[in-house]
Amino acid sequence: MTFKVNNVNINYVMYGDRNRSTLVFLHGWGQNIEMMKKLADNFKNRFNILIIDLPGFGLSSEPTYAWSVYDYSDAVHNLIIHLKLQDISLIGHSFGGKVSIVYASKYNVNKMVLLASPFKKEVENLSLKTKILKFIMKVPGLKTLGNKMKKRMGSTDYRNASDMMRNVLVKTVNTDVVDEAKKISCPTLLIWGTNDTAVSIKRAYELESLIKDSAVIKFEGASHYAYLERLNEVVNILNSFFGGN
Repeated sequence: MTFKVNNVNINYVMYGDRNRSTLVFLHGWGQNIEMMKKLADNFKNRFNILIIDLPGFGLSSEPTYAWSVYDYSDAVHNLIIHLKLQDISLIGHSFGGKVSIVYASKYNVNKMVLLASPFKKEVENLSLKTKILKFIMKVPGLKTLGNKMKKRMGSTDYRNASDMMRNVLVKTVNTDVVDEAKKISCPTLLIWGTNDTAVSIKRAYELESLIKDSAVIKFEGASHYAYLERLNEVVNILNSFFGGN
């Protein structure tokens, strides 16, 4: 199914028990509905399930300009309004978690689960190459060289993205949502792997200090995809967290 927002077609699936509250699943960067479906399917008998291909991924079209996480959050909200859903909880992985943080700071959310979600710019882990690149980009006349270096040196996500989605990625990485996290009032679980090299486990505890009703659940030895690596354990935890709404 699709829904159009700001000239962007958003692909989504909705299934489960429509008479129950809704669990909204938002995937990470470079992913799609399928990456969340393995987790979501475990709740289809007790909840209404909504999984979204965020614009630029899966079967959703790319934004027509470089969207911010605020634009993504508003697009998700417009879809939820269109579907007439009022009783929702959010489960967001990585990029989808960052969008969820913004969403929960602005709109009504029952409960939220953040799966290895970044929330501020990672500045202390910059490599020497990255520091050199940032310097070159600031020097007049060297921007063209800097852009060529960025495409060669950038992360796999950056190199695999279209020009539009590269701009979205840069904007996303550079966006700090600490103030938004402080506004969140819904009960929130922070699920992390201790071996996450994309978003360090220490970020989980920093986020816990920002969201007043939150708790960290860590999985020893798990990576950025702890929710899939420890799927059965995560399902049990979420069953307890969400109850039988």
